Amino acid sequence: MGRLVAVLGARRIDPLARQAALAIAAGRIGLGASAILATRPALRALGFGDADPAARSLAKLTGGRDVALGLLAIAARDDRGALRTATLVAAAVDASDALTLGVAAAEPATRAAGAVGFASGGAAALAGLWAWRRLGR
Repeated sequence: MGRLVAVLGARRIDPLARQAALAIAAGRIGLGASAILATRPALRALGFGDADPAARSLAKLTGGRDVALGLLAIAARDDRGALRTATLVAAAVDASDALTLGVAAAEPATRAAGAVGFASGGAAALAGLWAWRRLGR
């Protein structure tokens, strides 16, 4: 009986890591939906100035990606392995966003957005990696 409890316990999802992964997913869905549905205000809130149609289209594409990644994590919420994979993919995307926006911070026109994006994307990537690691235990 003790061995059965140990085996079942090993498959249990770490509740704190699960909560972190789902909180990141919810934030991602909110940000993505804002980028799709209220593109101009979302871009201003992120520190970007007036955006031309091409920039607004890219923001909407990014928003769709974020909604999809967030929904993937929520769909995987009760499967430790799938949630761990979704969390790692999202953390990789966040790290890529942080690096890209960090480079954008070198340009005067995107300095504010780049700095905010570098900090927020980097924090989301680190939180995602932390959750991914704990979900592996």
